[in-house]
Amino acid sequence: MRKEFSWDESPDLNITPLMDVMLVLMAILMVTAPTLTFKEQISLPQGSKTVQVSKPKTLTIRMDKHRNIYLKNDTYGLDTFADDFVNQSVKYDKNTEVYIRADEALHYKDIIYLLKSVKAAGFEKVSLITE
Repeated sequence: MRKEFSWDESPDLNITPLMDVMLVLMAILMVTAPTLTFKEQISLPQGSKTVQVSKPKTLTIRMDKHRNIYLKNDTYGLDTFADDFVNQSVKYDKNTEVYIRADEALHYKDIIYLLKSVKAAGFEKVSLITE
């Protein structure tokens, strides 16, 4: 029995396999696209460098739990630090950033005294360092 073709019939198209293949290809493209690197060598033009950027100078002052103050390789007591620091501060630029590291076991008034002594010597950029 032979079936005759009729122009009135609408054929059934099954596009599910085509969509599956396209989704897999799109997933592969999305995974591999960020890892692609290009082999072309690009030579960039030279920029104008007129001023060399330098790291700002810093000064770190440390105070341990026994109220000993360390400035570079020197050690000071809290009682005499204010006068000693004023004498030592002539070596440093007043725009130098000063960082104060103090032990957490210290009393608040000791840290504030250290901060006040540094500011009284003429330094304006003073910060307390925490972790």
